[in-house]
Amino acid sequence: MDKIILRNSDFPSGLSQPALRALAGAGLTSLQTLTRVSEAELKQLHGMGPKGIDTLRRALAAQGLSFRNGKKNA
Repeated sequence: MDKIILRNSDFPSGLSQPALRALAGAGLTSLQTLTRVSEAELKQLHGMGPKGIDTLRRALAAQGLSFRNGKKNA
């Protein structure tokens, strides 16, 4: 079921399945929902590693967004 939810998300295609499952399990299903969490909070999710966080950071920046407590205000 997670894949169905995430297939319709705007997450970048380079994210690993463990990272996608971690995001879905935390209720984070779009880039916009990521603006409510910090990078430190994402690092606590099982399956989310530095590469995934970097990929998400770049995708957020491309849309003028950032993680909570990021350098840019969301």
